[in-house]
Amino acid sequence: MAHTHDGIDWDERLTALRRADEVSAAVDRRVAERLVGMLASRAEPPVVVDVGSGAGGMGAAFAAVLAERGGGRVVLADAVDALLSAASEHVRAVAGERVRVDAVSVDAADEGLASVLPSADLVWASRVVHHLPDQQRAINRLATTLAPGGWLALSEGGLRTECLPWDVGLGEPGLGDRLTAAGNAWFARMRAEMPGAVRLPVGWTRALDGAGLVDTSSFSYLTDLPAPADELVRLSVVDWLNRVSSAAEEYLDEPDRAVVRRLLDPADEAYVARRDDVFLLSATTVHLGRRSA
Repeated sequence: MAHTHDGIDWDERLTALRRADEVSAAVDRRVAERLVGMLASRAEPPVVVDVGSGAGGMGAAFAAVLAERGGGRVVLADAVDALLSAASEHVRAVAGERVRVDAVSVDAADEGLASVLPSADLVWASRVVHHLPDQQRAINRLATTLAPGGWLALSEGGLRTECLPWDVGLGEPGLGDRLTAAGNAWFARMRAEMPGAVRLPVGWTRALDGAGLVDTSSFSYLTDLPAPADELVRLSVVDWLNRVSSAAEEYLDEPDRAVVRRLLDPADEAYVARRDDVFLLSATTVHLGRRSA
């Protein structure tokens, strides 16, 4: 099993991560276009580093955009070798001859991060920093990997994921709200119990300021896949429900746990992937900071 600072077995999540990448491919492409567009004035083909590259969905989006805009380099960095292998295969399949793809096995909490990664025009880190013990120190470390004038883009926070009707017809209404509350309680405990954890009592743009970056700002983007959703989205809802309920099981009461078991059971008539009223709605925020030229 591949565990990191958060105690999560990321190997087990590979299938769900791949499915999430497929679901979000169109949105990821738009975000990649926006961020690569910020590098248009660079004299050389851009170097984009994807820290915590997961199954490679965003790396593939960057590679596709770079290929269309003259080429460049995508560097995938992850501490979980199974994810890094899957990401490398995925990104290389879309990169073509104009985009070089490299993979680096490294922990984002490694103090020597800048010595194993190339100087980057853009560093993308999606939902990575909150899994590291000292989040400000992690941002400081990521900032050191930037080339002069380069951008750090942190994808952190936004609005909670909604995917279930308020009343699913089993148990008490409001299951989605209780799952979210349970997930929040799990996250707080995960952070509190993480060895060496340090609180980050400021917003993300202030943390980017604290790392010495300039021109800090944020933007948000929407994932909106309404009902009736196709099978891929419905299975992604299964992944979401399985992930949240497994992590936060102890924060749910037994009636809610019983409902969740039925919703996740393919043999049960209540199996959530059979429903034509599930959907996927979320908002994700990207926080930006630039290293002075």
